Amino acid sequence: MAEVQAPEPAAGKAGWGRTGRRLFWPGGLSARLLVLTALFVALAGAFILPPALAAFERNWLLDRVRAAELASLATEVAPDRVVSEKLSAQLLAGAGVETVAIQSRGLRRLVLQGPRRDEAPYLVDLREQAVSSWLLAPFQTLSAGDDRAVRVIAEPRFREEAEFIEVVAPHAPLKGELKAYLWQLVFTTLFVAGLAGALVFLSLNFFLVRPMQRITRAMERFRADPDDPTAHLDPSGRRDEIGRAEIELDRMQADLRIALASRARLAALGEAVAKINHDLRNMLTSAQMASERLASVPDPRVAQALPRLERALDRAVRLASDVLAYGKTQEAPPAPVPVNLAEALADAAEEGRLTDQPEGVLFVCEVAPGVLVQADPDQLHRILVNLMRNAREAIEAVVPRRSGVVRAGWRREGEIDVITLADNGPGLSERARERLFQPFAGSGRPDGAGLGLAIARELVQGHGGDLFMAATGPAGSVFEIHLPAAARGPRRSRPEA
Repeated sequence: MAEVQAPEPAAGKAGWGRTGRRLFWPGGLSARLLVLTALFVALAGAFILPPALAAFERNWLLDRVRAAELASLATEVAPDRVVSEKLSAQLLAGAGVETVAIQSRGLRRLVLQGPRRDEAPYLVDLREQAVSSWLLAPFQTLSAGDDRAVRVIAEPRFREEAEFIEVVAPHAPLKGELKAYLWQLVFTTLFVAGLAGALVFLSLNFFLVRPMQRITRAMERFRADPDDPTAHLDPSGRRDEIGRAEIELDRMQADLRIALASRARLAALGEAVAKINHDLRNMLTSAQMASERLASVPDPRVAQALPRLERALDRAVRLASDVLAYGKTQEAPPAPVPVNLAEALADAAEEGRLTDQPEGVLFVCEVAPGVLVQADPDQLHRILVNLMRNAREAIEAVVPRRSGVVRAGWRREGEIDVITLADNGPGLSERARERLFQPFAGSGRPDGAGLGLAIARELVQGHGGDLFMAATGPAGSVFEIHLPAAARGPRRSRPEA
């Protein structure tokens, strides 16, 4: 019959071996505690088993030696210290031995003698017995044949003049009693293991497993439906780890309910803001078209107010666009390709309304024409436009207005391309630096939303890099864009100012 291959185990699943076969292991915590407790008690009994058997065998042999020694005293009162064969057989049978010998003053004397055996008995010397031989002796007895005999040597108790007493006893009675004692120990150990396992199971089930099951059920119900009232867990008031877990779970459920309610409100608010922004952009576009028509009116007052109106409309359109862009759940993953950095900087400077004329904010590119960086072209354009537009607006906000310059540079640091954008604006305040990259909080201008830098940093981090503010102060600010280096490209550009 063909062998059916076992299914592959799931990664990290308990109970699977390297061969892919599932070992028996109960799934519940209560059953595992019961099985483990019984196994540990049985293992402890297995360690106790060899010393108990060895002690039983030693005591059995000593009992035979003492009985044989007492039987040998009958020869002391017999005429010529010789007893009849019938009396000798009775004494040997009563002591449970076959031969009794005593050594005194260097002479060994056979006191009682039974029938001789063809096979020599094995020796057990109870006077000097090593621990290893003492522990192994019961197992040797159990493995030996029933027709053998054991020769035992021990210290005498009733004959002070004797050096030692030696007896030969049949092996079968010892083996039978040792086997019966072994089964008694095994059954006792199993009973104690089962009883201890049951007691430990009941106690741990009451103090540990049932509270854990209660916590687990509350977590499962909360995960299925956070608004389910049965998912709420009332702390039991215990002062141990279970009580602390119940308190922390209760707090976590309360915090998560508040967070979920806030998230639902924010989702509804975001949807409403998106609709308002859409309509607002249409209105602002109409207003921009109207301002373009006003530019043709030959009225000095209109010409004076028109630039302020255009700047206000531009800021409103940009704010609406930034809010919609940040409101996306996730930016599209970048598709990096080699991009000519000088050309990307020029395109971004044009959209950021930087110029090469002295009357506006001057853009100076200090990047060699052949420098390539590995980036998504559209996302890199958005990053550079946000940074350049922020720099220009910071410079234009300076009163009295001074000649503004934004400088772009590049350098290679190991496997990192570093793009720098430095301006000579007023720098950022301490409060703005603390929340620089936080949306709706990191703007350095009163009319800013603080989304430009947050969006730029998110896009840079999507490339595996990061955006930093390297320096800021009265002399201006420096921002650095760190991107993983392109596969090829020049190692140097013109030195930065």
